[in-house]
Amino acid sequence: MEIGMIGLGKMGGNMVRRLVRGGHRVVVFAPRQEVVQAMAAEGAVGATSLEDLVAKLAPPRVVWLMVPSGDATENTVRRVTALLAAGDVVVDGGNSNYKDSVRRAKDAAGLGLHFVDCGTSGGVWGLAEGYCLMVGGEVQAVERVRPALETLAEAPDRGWARMGRWTVVEAIELGCSIPVISMALTSRFRSREEEPFSDKLLAALRNQFGGHAVRKAEGQTP
Repeated sequence: MEIGMIGLGKMGGNMVRRLVRGGHRVVVFAPRQEVVQAMAAEGAVGATSLEDLVAKLAPPRVVWLMVPSGDATENTVRRVTALLAAGDVVVDGGNSNYKDSVRRAKDAAGLGLHFVDCGTSGGVWGLAEGYCLMVGGEVQAVERVRPALETLAEAPDRGWARMGRWTVVEAIELGCSIPVISMALTSRFRSREEEPFSDKLLAALRNQFGGHAVRKAEGQTP
């Protein structure tokens, strides 16, 4: 997909690298043009201003902000939304207060725009390990951004249940006790089973004692 990225710090820059490597067209802007040029040398499309960034994106646009929460985000959101057109999507990847995000979503809607709140964590390790994304917004807006979200969140497949199993293995080697994480990992493996007997038994008990009928999923065989 095509996406604009504003803010090329330690996280924003690595997110651009991940997106570019994932085959996305990324138009980037930051106050320091040398940073923009460095990203352009790695495959991104550089922009000299917010206006230039918006002009280099084909509508309907998606613009992702990776700037510090607070005044920096507030000012950037206002400047960007004034440049965008109805149907465009603004993504706030900073850790903004949820009340500010709710307000910004309402303001964006008043302009015919869509707002997606996407708290992002992963630090400098996100480039290699993937980012944790906490996404909120209208379904249609989130679906528009989904290809980028999937690229950013994808974790490397090390062949052993990825990070969850690695955590348990490391803890065992260090002699640590982590029962909750171990149980969570076991539940993860168990969730891959189709129609486990214990779940059928639990469903039957819920129906008998609480009257909670279980409906078969569409297309599921009896």
